[in-house]
Amino acid sequence: MTFHLTTPSPCNSTPSSSTTNSTPAHGSPQHGSPTQSSFPTYDGPGEDGNLVAESRVLIVMTGGTICMRMGKDGYVPATGFLDTYLRPRPSFNDGSPAKYLPVMTNDETEVMLESLRTPPSKHARRIRYAILEFNPLLDSSSINAKGWGEIAKSIKRNYKLFDAFVILHGTDSLAYTSSALSFMISNLGKSIILTGSQAPMAELHNDATDNLLGSLIIAGHYMVPEVCLFFNHRLFRGNRATKSNAHDFRAFSSPNFNSLGKVGISTNINWNLVNRPSTLAPFSVQTSLSTAHVACLRIFPGILPEMIEGILALENLKGLVLETFGAGNMPEDERLMAVLKKGVDNGIVIVNVTQCITGSVSPLYASGTALARAGIVFGLDMTTEAALTKLSCLLAKPELTVTDIRRQMSLSLRGELTEQAATIFSHPNSLLPPKLSRLTALAYAIKKGDQKSISSVLKESNEFLLNEFDYSGNTPLHLAATCRSIDILRDFLSQGASVHLRNGDGRTPLFLAADAGIEANVSLLRESGAHLHTEEVGYAKLKLKTLKWDKANVGSLQVPHEVLYPEPCTLPRCR
Repeated sequence: MTFHLTTPSPCNSTPSSSTTNSTPAHGSPQHGSPTQSSFPTYDGPGEDGNLVAESRVLIVMTGGTICMRMGKDGYVPATGFLDTYLRPRPSFNDGSPAKYLPVMTNDETEVMLESLRTPPSKHARRIRYAILEFNPLLDSSSINAKGWGEIAKSIKRNYKLFDAFVILHGTDSLAYTSSALSFMISNLGKSIILTGSQAPMAELHNDATDNLLGSLIIAGHYMVPEVCLFFNHRLFRGNRATKSNAHDFRAFSSPNFNSLGKVGISTNINWNLVNRPSTLAPFSVQTSLSTAHVACLRIFPGILPEMIEGILALENLKGLVLETFGAGNMPEDERLMAVLKKGVDNGIVIVNVTQCITGSVSPLYASGTALARAGIVFGLDMTTEAALTKLSCLLAKPELTVTDIRRQMSLSLRGELTEQAATIFSHPNSLLPPKLSRLTALAYAIKKGDQKSISSVLKESNEFLLNEFDYSGNTPLHLAATCRSIDILRDFLSQGASVHLRNGDGRTPLFLAADAGIEANVSLLRESGAHLHTEEVGYAKLKLKTLKWDKANVGSLQVPHEVLYPEPCTLPRCR
């Protein structure tokens, strides 16, 4: 699969999915090809004269209804989305001079794509975005594991170049793709939001505008480190969503899990529901999955054992998602159970999920318990989309045994299911001091290296404080990055503190750790997936150059280095 690169050239008025050259039509030299350091953290003043921060978002256009136009035989995908639909709209384009952003294609070629910028939001932030188009554009009914791999690769190649990602996709298989990406991507520290529309943006009455703008607003303002699905003003966890209506604009729902956020007059994120990385490992992507080894079967009244046997006899079948009645039941037929038991004994992983929109598979009835005794895994409240894609991802990992896969299918890996927990017989204490007081207490404890007090503050809070900003604009991780106690930093990272959030000065924890000369903290942050933000690179290079110049010019004064630089040098090879 190749990419069509959205360019400043006028779009052809007729729908087309023909192959185009993978270079901007006008050529980047005509408009300039700015380097990473050319984009400052604050890009121009707002209406009140204050500087306005800028986020960078990469939009990956895979196809779908959102970009379709009417052809002679009906709607077909059409290229040139940026020029045709976004450039003329004030909500998507503030009219500022064109700038090009470096973007990596999946063949590891760096290209310069023209970007647009939104007007400043009420939070004093603009969003600059570029669009990378698949070539050919796809109807979502045709997406498969290869397509999921291409999407994942495009995110991986550009992970360090952008703050967040928006994937434009058809709605028919959108929940499958969002579920698949959630399992393919590990240690995610940035927002990935998938969206589409029921009506094309070419139509006067459409839902495409709100869905795309809402996705951009969340991606450009909020660090939600999950694969999400945004539709009809609501943000869902990607592996919890399902398409529940074929015609209405309210096409998607999350029956077994509350939405992560909602866009209205204001945008509200349910931070207590948001998953965060909890392992000290960098961002990674699994692309070697295939749905060719899994199948899905819906149980119905009167189903014959021979039907199930025929599916289980398919060559190379390794996994089966079984959609059962109610809480996980099926007809009480010993022949059916014998066929399923034989499949399990042959090494096929069979997962039991409910046909119901809402609810969970549980051992309430004898028939459901019999399935569990036969070795069939309870999928609890997973959607069919999540169960199928999760099974595909786990089966593609050669290091996992069948026993490992069965165990992990009943565990929550990305928040896709609700694990059964022990009953709580008393209400938790919720009498907490204000958030600012807790953050202040936390900052003081970090400064003193008092891990006991840190644990106490975090334990008593019913909010996730590690990604909150204090009065100085720093998160606890920013403070810990400049603290000599590496144990505090490691503890925060293991609890899911984001390494990508920037403080009020636009600096990441990694930059502060390097600036403080704490090499151990730098190493630990990098192991956890941290990298300098694009806008920090130019400043870091300038600082390195300045330090080298200062050192060269004071060398003749015979002043001891320790006097000039009492703290360790902030950047590599500056001594």
